[in-house]
Amino acid sequence: MVSANGINGHTNGVHGVNGTSAKGAYVADNAYKLPNFSIDEARPIKVVVIGAGYSGITAGIRFRQRVKNIDLAVYESQAGVGGAWHANRYPGLACDIPSHAYQLTFEDNKEWSAFYAPGPEIRAYLNRVADKYALRPFIHLRHRITSATYDEGKGKWHLKVRRPARGSPTEAGEHVVWDWETDFEEFEDTTDVVLAGLGGLSRWSWPDIPGFDSFKGQVMHSAHWEADENGWQETVKDWSDKRVAVIGVGSSAIQIVPALQPRVKHLSNYVRGKTWLSGTFVRDRLEQLSKGKPVSNYYFTEEDKKNFEDPDFYKDFRWQLECELNAANPATLRGTETQTGAQIAFRKDMEKKLAKKPWIADYLIPDFSPACRRLTPGPGYLEALCEDNVDFVPTPIKRMTPTGIETEDGKHEDIDILVCATGFDTSFRFGFPIVGRNGVDLSDKNDPYPRTYLAIATDGFPNWFQTLGPNAAVGAGSLLVIMEKQVDYIVNATLKLQRERLKSIEVKPEAVADFDAYLESYFPKTVFSEKCRSWYKGGKDVGRIIALWPGSSLHAARALEHPRWEDYNYEPLDGPVKNRMYWMGDGQTIDEKSPNGDKAWYLKEIDYPPGMLELATPTSLSSNR
Repeated sequence: MVSANGINGHTNGVHGVNGTSAKGAYVADNAYKLPNFSIDEARPIKVVVIGAGYSGITAGIRFRQRVKNIDLAVYESQAGVGGAWHANRYPGLACDIPSHAYQLTFEDNKEWSAFYAPGPEIRAYLNRVADKYALRPFIHLRHRITSATYDEGKGKWHLKVRRPARGSPTEAGEHVVWDWETDFEEFEDTTDVVLAGLGGLSRWSWPDIPGFDSFKGQVMHSAHWEADENGWQETVKDWSDKRVAVIGVGSSAIQIVPALQPRVKHLSNYVRGKTWLSGTFVRDRLEQLSKGKPVSNYYFTEEDKKNFEDPDFYKDFRWQLECELNAANPATLRGTETQTGAQIAFRKDMEKKLAKKPWIADYLIPDFSPACRRLTPGPGYLEALCEDNVDFVPTPIKRMTPTGIETEDGKHEDIDILVCATGFDTSFRFGFPIVGRNGVDLSDKNDPYPRTYLAIATDGFPNWFQTLGPNAAVGAGSLLVIMEKQVDYIVNATLKLQRERLKSIEVKPEAVADFDAYLESYFPKTVFSEKCRSWYKGGKDVGRIIALWPGSSLHAARALEHPRWEDYNYEPLDGPVKNRMYWMGDGQTIDEKSPNGDKAWYLKEIDYPPGMLELATPTSLSSNR
């Protein structure tokens, strides 16, 4: 029986007809008192994001866009946003992939000055993005997490946060360095969800060289170059009569050497390993822009930027660039034509640029395949090595002395300044305790190596997610598309917690084990598994790949697109009823309870299908005839 107003006339529930008590109504044994919230009523939820680099800024935007009733805090230990691009200010710092492929998918920058943009421009870009999306009120600068502990009973993370003491001289001023151990105050914050955007290249380290502390000259580290907004040039303006040694041949050293070479009296580059310089996987695009001229970088003209103002032109330019960048993945697979061709092309290019000092090639060009170590284009590096005021020193360092460096062959070089471009702690053991279930610290969990689920979650650490952590980087292709997809995934997990009124979401140990088996099955077919010292392996010559995604960038994007919620365990919020359908609320929506609510919202969210002729392919059409 259906009444005129569309309400079912049968009494089929504990509350009777239309939610009111009915005398003598049938009451089922499994019935319970319905809650007083609507199915689409967003419960309050607190989210803390650690870090305000690319990941933290993207997370701040997406959480605020998609999660209602959210209390959001972004804690950043540095004095400005930008993450690695705020911290790193060393000479020559620049993007080593094309600038237009190193920006957020939804936030174009048509004003990049160069094909490989300098670091300050990337930092400025991230600041503009933070301002455009009004993130400043949610970002707490100079706030360092000192511990994180999960409360299993309440399903909350308790964070201890350290900041400069109120009123102290170091509370303000972007470039003021302060002592985290003395000049601080500490408070505790509690949150439902943590997104850790800590990154794998944020904890730098000094080289382990005997006598290092005995050196009396100036010592600099690439990751701790104290330059203000006037740029690194100010920090080296008095170096024209200085003898400088640069230790390293990684991405930072390869940028520092050509930047310092014309500004110092003499420069020695101490190199213990070999590396490939890729030129660029998108060289055709670079030469197209330079109209065929052999250039290592290209500076966009006003005409170029005017062309970028055409939306269709710019969209196509960026699309083609990213297609070319992502097309490089076959070069990471053993035995492919792309890999073989890259090795031949890179060797030829390197030998050509080292023609003035050809002996360097014997010590610099590797026996291992390109991409086993991180590839970098290295504009100007090889040319700088060939300059008269530069020495390339492949002999291992024996010790530091008060006046310089002694190598294992007994030679000693007096120097005034030592620049250490010696990398980072890539063990993924973070500088503060992260304690999950049963008192387990994540650093211990990551020993001897980290094991994750899709590079996002770890069993035993509910409601704790990470971006660009273990096994999240790529050896070729777009890194930022992976980061954006990780943020999307974590936002969706948070929405699930909120929508279904869950206390915790925790990946199953068996899901972690299966992802672990997958990546161990994938990497043997890649060049990453060859013998070469790389941060991909935690700084080792051989061993497990701990930094890279087991596949291409596009593969990662597809893998993260549709979460497998069945790979997680869940706990409901503590409440009066233990029923998995409790989240369905009182049987109504918010709009129905509001006089002005939209009672036909679904008509504004229609997914119109295209016409069948648009969907049909030539094959399907012919098969239907």
